[in-house]
Amino acid sequence: MLMLHYRLWDVHDAAVLLCFTLYMCHLAGAISIQSSQQGLTRSVQEDVFFSVAVACNGTPTIQWTFMSSSVSRDVGTWRPGAFTNITADYSSRVEAHDNGSMGLSDLRLQDAGYYMVTITDEMGSSKDVGFVLKVNEVLYEDLQYLSVSALALACLAGLLMLTMWLLDKAYRKIVAWKRRKQMPENDATELQPL
Repeated sequence: MLMLHYRLWDVHDAAVLLCFTLYMCHLAGAISIQSSQQGLTRSVQEDVFFSVAVACNGTPTIQWTFMSSSVSRDVGTWRPGAFTNITADYSSRVEAHDNGSMGLSDLRLQDAGYYMVTITDEMGSSKDVGFVLKVNEVLYEDLQYLSVSALALACLAGLLMLTMWLLDKAYRKIVAWKRRKQMPENDATELQPL
């Protein structure tokens, strides 16, 4: 009889363990985040779109965080249909999407780093996915600056050359006028017979 009690206890433990395992599997599968790419490269002043597809039981809470070697800060938190809270640093540049995706416009060099989206369901379970963003300087701006500077210098050189030409013309006219003034007023010169 003691043996039968022990056997029933084992079956009960196995049932509890099985239920707990199924519940944990349910929780693990409760949140799904899919993303096509985790590494993104853009240039300064371009826009970037962090594309994710979130599926979970109930309405998720979506939180985006930015991390780099020097700083870590929240970008924003939102819940579809409930609230959107974008931090002041990003308020004019972030576009929040109900599927968990985020758009970031007018990129700056300091935007380069690691972006992480954390999805939390109504039961408190969470899952996250990270993205690495590389932001390149725009080289054509440097070339544009150089070409504008070269054009300005060429215009200045042309203006200086025109000024020198006009001053030379004025100088020659003044010298000619002085020579004429120094000549005797009597233009009649007599020719002596030989």
